[in-house]
Formats: sequence, structure tokens, C-alpha cells
Amino acid sequence: MTYEFTLTVRLAATAQEIFDAWLSSDGHTAMTGGVAHASPHVGDAFDAWDGYITGKTVALDPGRRIVQTWQTRHFSPDDADSSIEITLEPDADSTLLTPHHSKVPAGQTSYQESGWRQHYFEPMQRRFDWLHSTAAI
Repeated sequence: MTYEFTLTVRLAATAQEIFDAWLSSDGHTAMTGGVAHASPHVGDAFDAWDGYITGKTVALDPGRRIVQTWQTRHFSPDDADSSIEITLEPDADSTLLTPHHSKVPAGQTSYQESGWRQHYFEPMQRRFDWLHSTAAI
């Protein structure tokens, strides 16, 4: 049994900046604070948060959408990969980032309750706020 959920965060960055950072080892590491290995190519494997998350990039729509399979260290060997679809929607001077996380193993609600916010949204907000505040100087 699995479940799915959708969250949204507003980031002080362009959709293309977020897209490029997500799919870059250095960019993903900088925006989350956890070591990542990423690539901007469909079919390539990636990992994030020091190997806690692993998966493969399934589909890309540059500057608009990223689809990846995800598995974390908390998945059991019998769990199939979950799936994330990240959509990026420009909104004035910011971007709405919306992850739809599906096929999440039942009982693993921490991703929805705090994981995305603590390990992605909050560090990304700090990173992009900092980048845009220093660019204005």
C-alpha cells in the first residue's frame, strides 16, 4: 500500500535557476546542504542528502518540470521506488515549486509532515534568498 501528497513553496528564484540547481551536483548540494550527485539528462541516476535519497531522472521539461524516481534509506527492500514530479511556475518575482510525491510506502508520512520542508524547502529558501540579496549589492 502506498500514498501520495502534494506540497508547494514559493522561492525567490526563477524557475530556470531552480531547475538548473536541482539537476546539478554542485547546485543541488548548495541549495539543500546535503551532498548530491545529479545530471541534467533523462535516464541518469542521482543521489541526494549524502546518499539518503537515490533514484533516476525520468522526464524533463526545461525550466518547468522534473520527474524522478526516489528511494530513501527508510524504504524496505520490498518497496518499489516512489515518484516525484516537480513543477515550477513563475509568479511575479518568485517561483512556485510544487512537488507531487507518489507511490510513497504506507506509514512513511515524515516526508509529507516535515521531510520536504526541513530538508528541501527551508534550505532552498535560505540559499535563493541569499543569492538574490547578494546579487542586489
